[in-house]
Amino acid sequence: TAFFLREQGAEVIVVDRAEAPAREASFANGSLLTPSLADPWNAPGVFSTLLRSLGNEDSPMLLRLGQLPNLWRWGLSFIANSSRKRFAATFLENVRFSIYSQQVMHDLLQRQQLKFEHATNGTLKIFDSQPAFDEGIKVAHWLKQVAIVHEPLTREALITLEPTLEPIRERLVGGIRYPSDEVGNARLFCEQLRSVMKNMQVEFRFSEQVLRVDTRQRKIQGLVTARETLRADCFVLAAGSHSPLLSKQMGFRLPIAPVKGYSLTVPVSEKTHVPRHPVIDEAIHAAVVPLGVDKLRVAGTAEFAGYDTHVRPERIANLHRLLRKVYPELPVDEGRAESWCGLRPMCADGRPVLGNSPLDNLYLNTGHGALGWTMACGSGRA
Repeated sequence: TAFFLREQGAEVIVVDRAEAPAREASFANGSLLTPSLADPWNAPGVFSTLLRSLGNEDSPMLLRLGQLPNLWRWGLSFIANSSRKRFAATFLENVRFSIYSQQVMHDLLQRQQLKFEHATNGTLKIFDSQPAFDEGIKVAHWLKQVAIVHEPLTREALITLEPTLEPIRERLVGGIRYPSDEVGNARLFCEQLRSVMKNMQVEFRFSEQVLRVDTRQRKIQGLVTARETLRADCFVLAAGSHSPLLSKQMGFRLPIAPVKGYSLTVPVSEKTHVPRHPVIDEAIHAAVVPLGVDKLRVAGTAEFAGYDTHVRPERIANLHRLLRKVYPELPVDEGRAESWCGLRPMCADGRPVLGNSPLDNLYLNTGHGALGWTMACGSGRA
């Protein structure tokens, strides 16, 4: 947002409580830029999925019992938006916006030489049962209406394309390749873009906490930080999962809940063995993503645990199991794996909140859930 505003001539100050860019949900996320995976998480049947997850640490989507009192209003809307009709409409809208965002990023990269472990090999979805594979193909055909190209793959074609899957050949039924999907390190992207913007005279205020937002007559009068009161013609709220805490100060609600996601970053001992493609295991909503030339990012799971950022060992253990399920013989150094968790800002209807707000001089860019990286450039420009 700051980059595109500055390009259009605005003077921009970025206020961030963290000590550097991308220290929250973008720090070690799944790294996927995937229009093909723009489906909202409140798929039909999500209510029963959440009920079954209670107390089950192995569940891909886990609801902590203690969060029920905090989630009732948001949860009712989340479930109401899980009808087949609403889910399908949101899915297609998210795909269209993700494609737009991808185009904006490509345009940006034509003008700015950013190095962020960007790869354009597409993604692979793998399936270990025929019914799941059939359903995946059905969804892929449906996505053709919004220009998402796919390639169905037999077991043999899948192994030929990604030889590192050879050890699990007998378990695989088939796969789907989405050639237009991409990969990139979100943290590196933000750090590189910040360097570009410093030369564009964008001012960054890191390690600066917003204490209070002064509002009067449907306008923000000033942003009170730990250092001073900042005044401006316009303000943009882009605070991820903390956006609803700030909006509440300003007198309106945002239908956003924090949803914890986990990741592992695992070194690969031999660079020649690094997989060429991100592999998505549809059954457990998780991905193993090659990042750069010598590491894998294993990411997934959704945990409704409020603003708790404690890394739970049992959830990390699930990611270790996924890695070994997909690549049982890959020479990885799991002893040096880096564990991480972050809070995704999840909207109850599965769509981001962009544009106008109830205040005349406040604009919104938040609520992207698991699609914040995929939609980042498009949202910033919009």
